Amino acid sequence: MVRLRDEVLSADGETLRAGIAAIQAELEVTPEFPPDVEQAAQQAAKNPRLPDLDRTDLPFVTIDPATAMDLDQALHLERNTQSGGYTVYYAIADVGAFVRPGDPVDEEAHKRGETLYGADSKVPLYPKALSEDAASLLADQVRPALLWTIELDGDGDTLAARVERARVRSRAKLSYAEVQAQLDAGTADPVFTLLRDVGERRLAKEAERGGVSLPLPEQEVRVDGEHWSLEFRQQHPVEQWNAQISLLTGMTAATFMVEARTGLLRTLAPADPRDVKRLRRTAKALRIEWPENQSYPDFVRSLDPATPSHAAMLVACTRLLRGSGYVGFAGELPEHTGHSAIAADYAHVTAPLRRLVDRYALEICVALSAGDDVPGWVVDRLGELPKTMQASTRRANQYERAVLDLVEAAVLQPYVGESFDGVVVDLDDRDARKGDVTIREPAVEAPISHARELPLGTDIRARLAAADPRTRTIRFELA
Repeated sequence: MVRLRDEVLSADGETLRAGIAAIQAELEVTPEFPPDVEQAAQQAAKNPRLPDLDRTDLPFVTIDPATAMDLDQALHLERNTQSGGYTVYYAIADVGAFVRPGDPVDEEAHKRGETLYGADSKVPLYPKALSEDAASLLADQVRPALLWTIELDGDGDTLAARVERARVRSRAKLSYAEVQAQLDAGTADPVFTLLRDVGERRLAKEAERGGVSLPLPEQEVRVDGEHWSLEFRQQHPVEQWNAQISLLTGMTAATFMVEARTGLLRTLAPADPRDVKRLRRTAKALRIEWPENQSYPDFVRSLDPATPSHAAMLVACTRLLRGSGYVGFAGELPEHTGHSAIAADYAHVTAPLRRLVDRYALEICVALSAGDDVPGWVVDRLGELPKTMQASTRRANQYERAVLDLVEAAVLQPYVGESFDGVVVDLDDRDARKGDVTIREPAVEAPISHARELPLGTDIRARLAAADPRTRTIRFELA
């Protein structure tokens, strides 16, 4: 919990839930489902189409945030004594075992596109009877899954891969904090030591490819009964290793689809050289050394988000990651298939309980892996799905930002006129007297202004000039 003068900075949960209800009304979204959709989901939950292949012998586990119930992925890793490498087993929830094309649940999912997250108020893609129960890879339950088997050599390069429908059973539902604590204490199950080994090798491969991920701390709303507060959370190393397994699977899926010239890819165009030059000017202004022969990904990996100037630099680097989208194709490859941040072709296939597009990409891959034709109902949707996902992603970003703005304003409202420690992390392109400040306690990102140019990347004292939960706005001034 964040404290100021030995006082917990928090807001009343009842007030905030009313504010979130207003946000849902504005965006025309709701966690509730029409009666026919709810009824169809409950009926489907009772009658899953279980595949013949039984892989309940594999001791899968899930690793997620502690409170998560929509568990898309379960993993198991083994040493491959013959190749000297690793075998990665990655089970993905099989939504297709419950949802049929054109049924009420399917049609509602196309309207929603993806799950919206905001504090404790989630707007799910599928009814909870499926997403948090029958289709979720919960511990000690036999579940239908799309099982990826990926063979890696000792360096972490892919040797072979396949995906097939199978019955699986997770042995345990674990949190990132639990697994990290076990690894740090030396008491972790050997599978997590293998996860670390594979994760580190895949991170090295990412660096070789020229891929990049920004190590920015995540801003989170913490709910403790009726008290809501804000904090910045650094990722545990195990989260990065786990993410590499997901990236590996997404890259493998993309390879399947590009080779077959039928698929759905997640894309990001290469950065405009002018934007990279601009970043170099920002680094110079922040007095951060960026050698001419050092690539952008290597430069990012050299930054420490705990250093104020580096935190501002990382915020500036996010500009190169904007503009991602989806592309669907059948018969002819699009002009651009790659994802520049990953430095490879990539597809979303590991979160079908939370993202509509994953279900379609998975159906393509399981057909291609078996040597079968891609189902017609999948091919028929390839043209419209990128637009559906673009709209839903925009809505999800709006929802998450609105909830954060609401909580920030509610938490800070009693402290208007007070000063806080912070860092100026961004300047307005047209007016350097305006910008954004990151406040450490409570964890807030907000606009700031001053009569003169703001000191980018510098520790400052910021005075809270306004905080209004009704308009979800906050404004700071340089103290």
